[in-house]
Formats: sequence, structure tokens, C-alpha cells
Amino acid sequence: MDSPQSNSAKWFADEVQPHDAALRAYVRVAFPAERDVEEVVQESYLRLWRSHTVEPIRSARAFLFTVARHVALNRLSRERASPVTSVGDLAALPVLDSGADAAETAARNETFRLLLHALATLPPRCREITVLRKLQGIPQREVATRLGLSEKTVEEQVARGVRRCETYLRAHGVTRFLSQ
Repeated sequence: MDSPQSNSAKWFADEVQPHDAALRAYVRVAFPAERDVEEVVQESYLRLWRSHTVEPIRSARAFLFTVARHVALNRLSRERASPVTSVGDLAALPVLDSGADAAETAARNETFRLLLHALATLPPRCREITVLRKLQGIPQREVATRLGLSEKTVEEQVARGVRRCETYLRAHGVTRFLSQ
């Protein structure tokens, strides 16, 4: 007879762990200002585990993503209330960026911000597939296997996602970087 702990561990491995990559991608895309994705993910797992010990969870994925959303929003809210970051050694902070000039850096950051917004406008499944394929560089076959889809479906969803992101970026005045 299995112990309740081994049953919970099996449930976690079977129902929660398979969503790890998608959860990390979701947090990165939905909350670009969140600096510590790992912290959000681990806190989400902890809260899910605690809730599971109290009562069964019908949809681990839905619950997990909802919890992650709340965790990220709470963290961002706290950070906005107190945006001061402690620094141990002020002398170690870079004063001048020896790389790109400020205008180029600002343009690149704005383009990246718009790309994140474009991704956020995609339907959830299309966004998940596009992020896995284009941002995380996971091979098409692996994405298809992970999500239980055909490779053709992955290919079509990526093409649709890229087209919609390009359209969004063009509508917001971004023409540079699209073909690079």
C-alpha cells in the first residue's frame, strides 16, 4: 500500500512537473519585469503543494498558472511600492555602458517590450508553442511531443504566431529587427 506522501509525490511528478517549461515561459512572457522567474515558479509549486495536501486539485495546470500569476503580481506590486534595490558595493556598479549608446539601447528595449506585448496578445496555445519554438529554441519535433501535437500543428501555430507578432510590431512602428 502506497503512503499518502508517495501518492502526492507521484501526483506532482505526473500532473505538475510536465508543465514546468510552459510555466517558466509564461512567467517570462507575461511578467517581463519579474527578475526572478525561478522564485515565482518555486513559490507557485509550494503553494500548489500546500493546497493539494488540504484538498484535491482538479486541474493542476490551471491551478499552477493561476497561482503563478498571483505570485508574480504580488511580487511586482511589492517592488513598485519599494523600488529600491540594495547594493553591497557601490564602486562595483557600472557608471557608463561601454557598449551601445543610450538611444540604441532604449530602442532595443522598447522593441523587446513591444515583442512581449505582441506575444501576450496571442491565443494561449499559440503563444506557448511560439515561445517554446522561437524564444527557447526547442526543436519542432520536441515541442510537438511535449504538447501532444503533430509537427504540422506546431509549424502552423509558430507561423501564425510569428505573423501576428510581426503585424503587431509593424502597427507599433517597429520595422527594424523583424528580418534579422
